[in-house]
Amino acid sequence: MGLYRRGKIYWASLTHNGKQLRFSTQCKDKKEAEAVYAKILLEFKMGNVSIIQTEKKEKITFNQFFVEQYLPFCKKQSSYNTKRYSLNMIPEWFKSTPLTDFNTRHLDLFVSELATTKKPATVNKLLHIVKHAFRKALDWELIDEATFKKIDKVKPLKGETKRLRYLNQEEIQRLLSHCDNYLYSIVFTALNTGMRRGEILNLKWENIDLKNGLILLEKTKNGERREIPMNESLKTLFRQLYTQRRLDTDYVFINPNTGTRLTEFKRSFATALKKAGIRDFTFHDLRHTFASQLVMAGVDLRTVQELLGHKTITMTLRYAHLSEAHKREAVKALENKLYHNFITISSEAK
Repeated sequence: MGLYRRGKIYWASLTHNGKQLRFSTQCKDKKEAEAVYAKILLEFKMGNVSIIQTEKKEKITFNQFFVEQYLPFCKKQSSYNTKRYSLNMIPEWFKSTPLTDFNTRHLDLFVSELATTKKPATVNKLLHIVKHAFRKALDWELIDEATFKKIDKVKPLKGETKRLRYLNQEEIQRLLSHCDNYLYSIVFTALNTGMRRGEILNLKWENIDLKNGLILLEKTKNGERREIPMNESLKTLFRQLYTQRRLDTDYVFINPNTGTRLTEFKRSFATALKKAGIRDFTFHDLRHTFASQLVMAGVDLRTVQELLGHKTITMTLRYAHLSEAHKREAVKALENKLYHNFITISSEAK
């Protein structure tokens, strides 16, 4: 039987005059979809091809596609919640437009409308999500190549500033001193590994290799396996956590109230930042702090790239200036410490 799923909905396919016709059964339940398919198949064999043509001509709106097919496809991705939330920022006129009606003008209007209230970085992120959704629509043959090319022509907004906020050594100590219980362990892990929030919260004890001092990540943002070495301080922390672990869960970081996997700590992190007197800082900036401190310590960018799990060196290059700046500061410090008196005397002699 030619039934298959696209998201939550079952679709079907039939061949007519050498061409494959695809249509939606509008059913989420497989048995109901089979019944619809059998009925249409019977009509088809009796020569009533119009019923399939009618189904084929039915237009699916962007909202229907995004909710019923695209989001279920993205459910196992780390960006799922971001994509689900993004739907709230997409204009209603855009969501109600049929997929096959989209052209360059729709996307230009989409970008210009959002730009009146959103920052370029936010607009570009939404544009990226929308384009990816249309790419999947093309893969699933819901739109044709010509429609996708019209959409793909729209370029991101210029003027997006790449934010790079990181903590210095004194700020790191201040923040850690105001982190309580489980939050300390999470922040300390982020500072010593550069792991993303989702990677940390999804850590299981099977991912922690204390014998060899490694954290093994099977599922990462770029889809590749990553091994992160642990320093002695981090190994000591995980040994302590292991002795206190609950036997009814495999997760490393758990909610102290429920005993289940920890999913949120936004409020406690904000409280710690406030007490530490640190402003304009997010949890993701701990990843920037990890990378920045490595670069300023003289670690080469290729190694930093591997530790962060960047697929290309391009993302890592944002930290390159820190290396040069740190070298200049080091030479300046040497000048002040060793040669200050010599320079002063020489100037006076002249």
